[in-house]
Amino acid sequence: MKAIELHSKTDKDGRVLIDHDTGFENKKIRVLILVDESDNSELNDKNWLEDVVKSPSFDFLKDEDQDIYTLNDGEPIED
Repeated sequence: MKAIELHSKTDKDGRVLIDHDTGFENKKIRVLILVDESDNSELNDKNWLEDVVKSPSFDFLKDEDQDIYTLNDGEPIED
């Protein structure tokens, strides 16, 4: 597997700006993003969850066909 490291920045809205020619055409790729937390960034659970909710990647969960469980399903977990 070949690894490509991209140095990039984010815009004022937090979107990743990538301007890089990979040399691959019409291929499936994976993009790995590692956030440098040493700069005391505000990436915490609350911010992360808020961003996930806004992501179009999870729009399929808004489909009523995905509502297959209720509060009556399963058994409670006892600690």
